[in-house]
Amino acid sequence: MSVHSEIKKITTETLRKMKFDKEKITMLTAYDYTMAKMVDAGGVDAILVGDSASNVMAGFETTLPITLDHMIYHAQCVVRGVDRALVVVDLPFGSYQSNPEKALESAVRIMKESEAHAIKLEGGREVEKSIKKIVNAGIPVMGHLGLTPQSIYQFGTYRVRAKEDEEADKLLKDAKLLQDLGCFAVVLEKIPAALAKQVSESISIPTIGIGAGPDCDGQVLVYHDMVGMNKDFSPKFLRRYLDLYTEITGAVSQYVKDVKSADFPNQTESY
Repeated sequence: MSVHSEIKKITTETLRKMKFDKEKITMLTAYDYTMAKMVDAGGVDAILVGDSASNVMAGFETTLPITLDHMIYHAQCVVRGVDRALVVVDLPFGSYQSNPEKALESAVRIMKESEAHAIKLEGGREVEKSIKKIVNAGIPVMGHLGLTPQSIYQFGTYRVRAKEDEEADKLLKDAKLLQDLGCFAVVLEKIPAALAKQVSESISIPTIGIGAGPDCDGQVLVYHDMVGMNKDFSPKFLRRYLDLYTEITGAVSQYVKDVKSADFPNQTESY
């Protein structure tokens, strides 16, 4: 058992020490109280209240429609269910890109209204001033490079990023910039494993990979994907640990059958 599994509360400093000790960091998403309780009880180090709630909770095609108020609501629910994990909340699209003042205002709202522990935002040099403003206010910031889903219409595809030298060089420079700006960690999404390894070895802050190979300092997956609640989503990087879609639809079908046949409730289930 790792020393960090005995820690009562995971902090940003814990994650830094884990990188230093070469202990892998575990992260999963959660969006509500019940889910957060289970994920926390399972022993993850960090929980991401991701703007992926736009997809898996609200049914939107992209992460763009979710609002700051929505994110605060989901974060409030998650924080109430967590005892140990570090809770990180995504700043949604439109809440930080326009100017540093709006970025700080958005981050402050999340921290005050949800009592989460940190925020996450996408981008490098282009959001430098916003990151600086938030960090200077004492709010922990996690960066996000590579495939940045809030920019999906600019990319036009969810394909692997930074395969070409120019984009790979920019990503490496952006990762070092995020470190220098005071970010405590950075997510690397859907980039070549060799590049993720290079980035992880080049910076002193932890890297959290998703579709970025085994050499990142930690890994993150969307909870719904990991437990198989999304039947049609099967990217190469995803490992399913359960098939809950089949389990749940099967249970619902059995419930319908039992009620229709007057088998439920039976005598022992009645007052």
